[in-house]
Amino acid sequence: MKLHLLIAATLATSAGFACAAADTYKIEPNHTYPSFEADHMGISVWRGKFTKTDGTITLDRAAKTGSVDITVDMNSIDFGHEKMNAHAKKPDIFDVAQYPTATFKGNKLRFEGENLVAVEGDFTLHGVTKPLTLNIAKFKCIQHPMLKREVCGADAHGFFLRSDYGVNAGLPNFSPEVKLAIQVEAVKQ
Repeated sequence: MKLHLLIAATLATSAGFACAAADTYKIEPNHTYPSFEADHMGISVWRGKFTKTDGTITLDRAAKTGSVDITVDMNSIDFGHEKMNAHAKKPDIFDVAQYPTATFKGNKLRFEGENLVAVEGDFTLHGVTKPLTLNIAKFKCIQHPMLKREVCGADAHGFFLRSDYGVNAGLPNFSPEVKLAIQVEAVKQ
């Protein structure tokens, strides 16, 4: 009987350590703005951002594992140009009526030593899902002085061809290559 209780206690303690190792962080929408850069007929680069995001990040720094799940409200597109915002929402570009969100779901984190350097996952845009790697230029966690909780932030970027996602407006006059950049902050739950 004592051995049975000892085994049960050991398993419970081990399970507690396994669960406690991964931390969950909620995306802070007021500090998270996915943005993009795209060619404009080879004469300039148009930049825009999305002002509404949601999601969670799990991170086990000791095991160097985790996941990223970010949802972007495509209706929140902001070029800083109202007519372009309205045009980008139409069916020939993002078709936000049919595809109201874009998502990135990453489940493979790459570290170099203690530094998180990339997240590999799936990017869904315009109803199409393809692999995408986000390279991490900067990653840091701090005890936030106002929130009194740990907050992690990152500056991530990746490249994709919009034509791979069925966003073909303006081709071939406009390059299909798009740079995606995500500044993100997330609060430990």
